[in-house]
Amino acid sequence: MKSGPVNPQPTALTLRTRSKLLRVEFDDGAAFELPFEYLRVFSPSAEVLGHGGGEGILQLGKQAVMVKSVEPTGNYAVRLVFDDGHDSGLYTWRYLYELGRNREARWARYVERCAAAGQPR
Repeated sequence: MKSGPVNPQPTALTLRTRSKLLRVEFDDGAAFELPFEYLRVFSPSAEVLGHGGGEGILQLGKQAVMVKSVEPTGNYAVRLVFDDGHDSGLYTWRYLYELGRNREARWARYVERCAAAGQPR
């Protein structure tokens, strides 16, 4: 997977509820539009990551999930509050940058995992 700057800093965050996207712009000029479902299934929370390493716990049925709010956490992250009750992941600037840079590969792997589990995506 591609890597980005060691300490990326956001210059803008825009929540687009109609299109179900979080747009994040960074100080190096990179900008990413991250779908709510993608953000939810790759939440950096223990609920999703699990406790044993590996790829984490497969999150299913999140196609219609909405982000209710974006809460700043210090100067290093945001907490996304989803309408399915999930709100425990802290999305650091670096993690959001990595989600944007590696979106295609991560999403392809997620779709593969869904298919292997016999679950439609």
